[in-house]
Amino acid sequence: MATILIVEDDQDLNHTVTTFLRQHDFQVYGALSAEAAYDLMYKHQFDLIISDIMMPDVDGFEFAETVRKLNENIPIIFMTARDDIGAKQRGFRVGIDDYMVKPIDLDEMVLRIGALFRRAKIQTAKQLTLGDFRMDVDERLAYYQDIPIEFTLREFDLVYKLLSYPKKTFTRGQLMDEFWDADTNTSTRTVDVYMTKIREKLRNVTEFQIVTVRGLGYKAVPNE
Repeated sequence: MATILIVEDDQDLNHTVTTFLRQHDFQVYGALSAEAAYDLMYKHQFDLIISDIMMPDVDGFEFAETVRKLNENIPIIFMTARDDIGAKQRGFRVGIDDYMVKPIDLDEMVLRIGALFRRAKIQTAKQLTLGDFRMDVDERLAYYQDIPIEFTLREFDLVYKLLSYPKKTFTRGQLMDEFWDADTNTSTRTVDVYMTKIREKLRNVTEFQIVTVRGLGYKAVPNE
């Protein structure tokens, strides 16, 4: 049974999320502040953390940054009322894995948790393999039929992100938030340019496709 920590200073929301996730067979602990969360982390081993941003004393950014220094791999989700690009970019820079805007769809949260657990297993293994296609995280290299594919670091990260969540659509904005600097003047159309280059480098790979979701963004779809 996976163990989840909820860090949310709104007591009613904390209780609601904690109760809902327990109904989905997770072991869940709730903390009303970052300081309370640190105490729980000292006593328990957690598999995933869900945190608010706007909290008293220690905010979500500082909390996530501290957690990431202690544990490089634990998945972290922000659930917050902040829907601005700056908050999202800062969150991803300090090391979060996903970002949900309130009001939270709890069924969607369960789906995202499942995706993050799958990704965490991939990161622990340090490799992602799909048929003859392989990505090595330590080397930051991709191979097809044992032949290296010359991805740039950003191209590697984009492909790895998509394949870590097969069939999940990422908008151009989401990809920009995570893989481009906050002060960049680049438009979201830059993502399209990168995807064109990536597809060209993957032209011989038959295990999956990078699919354009019209009006939204991109997803990786394994060929079954």
